[in-house]
Amino acid sequence: MTTAVTRSRSLPLFEKYGGIRMLRNVIMDFYDRVLDSDTLGPYFDDVDMTRLIDHQTKFFAMMMGGPVDFSDDRLARAHASMAITHAEFDEIAALLTETLTAAGLEPVDIVTILTSVERRRSVIVRR
Repeated sequence: MTTAVTRSRSLPLFEKYGGIRMLRNVIMDFYDRVLDSDTLGPYFDDVDMTRLIDHQTKFFAMMMGGPVDFSDDRLARAHASMAITHAEFDEIAALLTETLTAAGLEPVDIVTILTSVERRRSVIVRR
């Protein structure tokens, strides 16, 4: 017999946590935190945040097993001119951890997402 818990463990994280609507709210909260950062906020001074949140929602949907695909080449092009440091990447990861925790994701699922983010460090960090 399959229980609801067993089914939720076999679902992609994207579906487990409610799909695009929930994810969009998480990404909006994440960027509120990023914009409040003295270090990270200035990167977004001239950015169309509505567009960025839409792209990031789709990107995180992909990382959570949703119906979207982003190549590392596309990610590299998007970050090529930013000269992001390892320290800044680490701060992004910390803010993401705070955001995912506040959203109620299970710790094991947060680790899965952060591992996926970490795998892209070399594509994003340029100095």
